Amino acid sequence: MNEAEIPIDIHTGKLQDWLISRRHVKKDWQKYILPVREKINSAIQDMPVHEGIAKLLSGTHINYFHCLKIIDILKETEADSKNLFGRYGSQRMKDWQEISKLYERDNLYLAEAASILVRNVNYEVPSLKKQIAKFEQLQTECDKKIADYTKKESTSQSEFNNVCKQIGISGDKIKNELVEKLKELPDMYDKICSKIVGLNPAIDLYVLFTKCIINEQQSQFCLPLIKYIAENGNTTVYEWSFGEPPLSIEPDPIQIELDVEENRDNQIDFGDDAIDFGETQLNSEDAIDFGDADLQNEEIDWGGIELENAEKNGSIENIDVNMSLEESGIVVEGGGNMGGVAKGNDALTLLDNPKTRTLFIDQLMELEAFLKMRMYEISADTQYNTFSSLQDLPIESTESVASMLDLVQVSIGQMMEKKINHLHNIKHSPRYVDTLAAQLKQKVTISKKMNSQIDLTKQKKIEAHDQAKSIFPILNLIIDKTKELQYEIEADISKKYNGRPVNLMGGIKSL
Repeated sequence: MNEAEIPIDIHTGKLQDWLISRRHVKKDWQKYILPVREKINSAIQDMPVHEGIAKLLSGTHINYFHCLKIIDILKETEADSKNLFGRYGSQRMKDWQEISKLYERDNLYLAEAASILVRNVNYEVPSLKKQIAKFEQLQTECDKKIADYTKKESTSQSEFNNVCKQIGISGDKIKNELVEKLKELPDMYDKICSKIVGLNPAIDLYVLFTKCIINEQQSQFCLPLIKYIAENGNTTVYEWSFGEPPLSIEPDPIQIELDVEENRDNQIDFGDDAIDFGETQLNSEDAIDFGDADLQNEEIDWGGIELENAEKNGSIENIDVNMSLEESGIVVEGGGNMGGVAKGNDALTLLDNPKTRTLFIDQLMELEAFLKMRMYEISADTQYNTFSSLQDLPIESTESVASMLDLVQVSIGQMMEKKINHLHNIKHSPRYVDTLAAQLKQKVTISKKMNSQIDLTKQKKIEAHDQAKSIFPILNLIIDKTKELQYEIEADISKKYNGRPVNLMGGIKSL
């Protein structure tokens, strides 16, 4: 192979060291470049309007090869200043020609071009790419955050809607709606009581079983509350305790404090007009007129009763006492609790009173356990069958026992329904109301906060996208200019070695 065809391979990172080691440039070239840069800054201030010059001066650092192109353009724009000897009288042309000569001295332009190339390849281009990658990563993180916030918002809103649906409120004015919903409790309890009558066969079977196992006297105390409700309904605790209904019921008021913002809408609006009572002033002339009666000298009229004679005779036998109790307006109440007033917990119904409610549920579960055991003994062919040893018990079919069990479980399910439990706790525990309302408001707050975070994160994503988009043109411009500079350096070094091909390894092409 001819020596002129052997390529010269130079690693871009070691280009400056290679130029210095081959004595193409001086080691202290940097101190000679400052005067050249000053002249370039001065010459730029006076440039003709030309599209090519504007393109050269935009976006990149001006180097020696740009100066040569500017001189070529000035040969066209300053052609009228050329004299007979081929020289230009234009100061612009003289300035740029001087700049090119300063660059060519000791190959100063080559050292500067190599420095620009290395800086762009090792720092500028990677830095811009890192910025773009950072903004793209930020967009990805924003997408993940948006998905996470959306999930939390959906979960919080779903939990809020589920609780509101369970209670039967819209959730706009939570405490007001909860208090309003308490009016539905009596109807719910009456609906449950209407189905308790259907438990009589199961109750009779359990009572008969208890009678056979223990004794008849103890069986009377079996499921007392269920039997009472099945016979009398959801009466007051007073009536269940004393065996007769009260004359009047005075339940304790519900202690629920409404929030100020919720209660504000329920206040009477008198508007801006105050109540006008007029200018009436009470004085001595406007006093109540009792007539001319002299109250001090007047005596009480006792009708036909002659108190003086009664007092003189020492007896009140002449007083007319033949007046009925109804005429006198006096009500005589019976002794003990007969015809009394139901107050406090006694004024509550059996299913509303916490103690009797718990007792009622316990007895239902007791009846359920009995029927489950009976179902097991009927369906399982075991030798230890309690019912088979009892002669007085009837033989039930699996279907009948299953039907009894279903009715009991339905009653238990109704009593344990979430809506009824919520309303029961709301009525009897002010703290529960505050806790429930606070939980619901917290879920609404979380939902709103998540929506706000979603909007904020979307805005951050848009900003990151715009910033990455704005860097792309700068990156592409620097890459194009760096490629052009690399080709010019390779061509210039090739001239110094009689046209041998020069390859800058690891340059802009690797990026």
